[in-house]
Amino acid sequence: MVIELLPMGLRGLMMSVMIAALMSSLTSIFNSASTIFTMDLWRHIRPRSSEWELMIVGRVFVLVLVVVSILWIPIVQASQGGQLFIYIQSISSYLQPPVAVVFIAGCFWKRTNEKGAFWGMTIGLTVGLIRMVLDFVYAAPQCDQPDTRPEIVKYVHYLYLSMILGLLTLVVVVAVSLWTDPPSNEMISRLTWFTRFDSSAASPKETTSPRSTPNSVSETDNITGQPDTTSSDDIFTKTKEDGTSWCSHLKRAILWLCGMDKREGDKHSPEAPDALEPADVLLYEDSTKTRVLNINLILCTSAAVFLWAYFG
Repeated sequence: MVIELLPMGLRGLMMSVMIAALMSSLTSIFNSASTIFTMDLWRHIRPRSSEWELMIVGRVFVLVLVVVSILWIPIVQASQGGQLFIYIQSISSYLQPPVAVVFIAGCFWKRTNEKGAFWGMTIGLTVGLIRMVLDFVYAAPQCDQPDTRPEIVKYVHYLYLSMILGLLTLVVVVAVSLWTDPPSNEMISRLTWFTRFDSSAASPKETTSPRSTPNSVSETDNITGQPDTTSSDDIFTKTKEDGTSWCSHLKRAILWLCGMDKREGDKHSPEAPDALEPADVLLYEDSTKTRVLNINLILCTSAAVFLWAYFG
């Protein structure tokens, strides 16, 4: 439609805007997924990994995501008649409602606990994934062909299913949270809407040393009692018998392309960071800014809901 209706000059401009928006969304998704994999998964596999290794793992994971995205293109073309917008909206309707409901419940209901959020997210995403798989298995027939798809696929639109998923997730979160123990006041302090003004100072009894936690990594080896001098950088470099480190030209080229070429002379002592302002100062807003932001929020939300309902 864009290519057919717009004049010659505006076609390229509109395509540039659409491609820029798509690139922005993809880079945000790739960065978020890379951060989750690197910080939440890779650090559990290698607790002593350095920042250098974490950066390489994150960039390699982004490359893997790019390859998977390219391989996923035929599936996008085969589903929803090859219409990318409908495909994106349907996938979002299957996967986003459980996440949104759990987030909103955690912000506005102090009784929400970890078990309620876990089971609500699990059940909601499971139902959404089942419906997504059914859409891939049972493709929409042509206009002159009979529709033999299951009733849940044939009669339940993906926007209706998003509302069903939201209600189902909310029921599970509320039921499990009420059935299990509530979170303590320290766990929800300054994290919900009703506790956002709580004092951030923790009592001395609740503050524990990082070394006393069972999940913390000890500074000494568990068997010998000696400090662990091995570094995770050893997986990227080799050492000769005389002690001088060397690296192949291919490996240097790869590290240079990743922006991670490491030399002996590049090690500088990190400068002390500037003093950060307290959280109370950073989160403060005067009444005028608060009113303006709230009015803009209402206008933008109303416009988005209207456009979604009208064109959906």
